[in-house]
Amino acid sequence: MAHPVDIHVGKQIRTLRWLAEMTQVQLGDAVGVKFQQIHKYETAANRVSASRLDDIAKVLDVSVLSFFPEDSADGSHEFTVDEISLIRAYRQTTDTGRQSLTNIGNILCMNLPVAIAAE
Repeated sequence: MAHPVDIHVGKQIRTLRWLAEMTQVQLGDAVGVKFQQIHKYETAANRVSASRLDDIAKVLDVSVLSFFPEDSADGSHEFTVDEISLIRAYRQTTDTGRQSLTNIGNILCMNLPVAIAAE
């Protein structure tokens, strides 16, 4: 049985790969492994070595720390499909568009003080 942290790391690799709009083949090619190995990392069938995780982080342009749980290994900090869609939209727009999206988000949050306080 896979360790909960290995499961979390695998899920984060998948999520960050999706955010980068990369396939398993593309990520595998970029880090020098077959797509099957990326699949095994993402499903925690195989553990990821520290050096390979560093390679993956560089390709995905994130910190190695991005793969590890902040508080727990139960997946409570995983992105939802809607969050991934919002992040992709944010990254695909211009600087002006990003500022507009940020402003809209801030305005929406001002109208939802109970939801923010609950988090």
